Amino acid sequence: MSTATKTLQLRIKDKHAKVLCQMAREVNQVFNFCNETSFRAIRQRHQWLSGYDLQKLTAGYSKCDGITIGSGTVQMVCAEYATRRKQFKKSKLRWRVSNPNASKYSLGWVLFKGGHAKYKAGQIEFAGHKFSLWDSYGLSNYALRAGSFTQDSRGRWYFNVCVEVEVSPSAGTASIGIDLGLKECAVTSDGQRIEGRFYRKLECQLGMAQRAKKKKRLKAIHAKIKNQRKEALHQFSTALVRQNAAIFVGDVSSAKLIKTKMAKSTLDAGWASLKTMLEYKSHQAGVVFEVVNENYTTQTCSCCGVIPASSPKGRAGLRIREWTCSACGAEHDRDVNAARNILAAGHCRLAVGIPVL
Repeated sequence: MSTATKTLQLRIKDKHAKVLCQMAREVNQVFNFCNETSFRAIRQRHQWLSGYDLQKLTAGYSKCDGITIGSGTVQMVCAEYATRRKQFKKSKLRWRVSNPNASKYSLGWVLFKGGHAKYKAGQIEFAGHKFSLWDSYGLSNYALRAGSFTQDSRGRWYFNVCVEVEVSPSAGTASIGIDLGLKECAVTSDGQRIEGRFYRKLECQLGMAQRAKKKKRLKAIHAKIKNQRKEALHQFSTALVRQNAAIFVGDVSSAKLIKTKMAKSTLDAGWASLKTMLEYKSHQAGVVFEVVNENYTTQTCSCCGVIPASSPKGRAGLRIREWTCSACGAEHDRDVNAARNILAAGHCRLAVGIPVL
């Protein structure tokens, strides 16, 4: 049985929020120091400080009076800052704001190295403190590696840690194609569907909370939408990986569609999250996962392989959900037909060795 790296997320009990907020303020101080020092070095000496340079400049910070975070956390913040500055190609990043009443408040974030957070008797020991949590995974069965404590918009804290888990190969032997859409997030070649209207269903409640200026209620509704979407996508992707040996998805780009009038529906569908889930779950289970070119998959008949005059085309064809092929007479559901064509394109790619899209 093979192993894979997985990130577990568990909720910390609310009574520890004050201590974690203090740690987060200290992390923000280190981050902002790195931001200012690095920017000054670039502006005055044209020198780009590396993560190692920043670690040397922050050495001893953890020994100052009143500081609770350890040297390992300080070093990881320096390295993370250098990585993000290089990633976004900027000489200066945004400041991290510690005031919870500020409009640009930065949610809490505390990093730790592997071995610095230990699980004992149902609690996490870190930086001289013990944190109680809801252990839904049985952490005593895992060797804890690096991770972080993070805060959400409602002020709740979570413990995120990387662990090694045993994974068994998928017993599925079938293959499946997936067509991504807006009203329905995904439709498979065998007719399975998952709705992509999580935000739309609660949009009216969000509007009422906004007009009433109920901030706590607003955050709770947003969290509910996020949790519903995440749960549905996890169940859908897990079922597909268990049932199939090969999964093919169309290459529709959410990054392009979010710049159009369909941005709200695109973000609500959660295509990127679904693709990510399918990719890492397929990798762990030994399932083939590929993104294939989906051009003309909606217009092409999956039975005869031609593009008949009766197939839906252009914007006018968006309202056509079912159509009959004028060439062979086959009746098609628009999305299922596209998914079948994506499946056929995936098989063709496997046959030629999958070079590039």
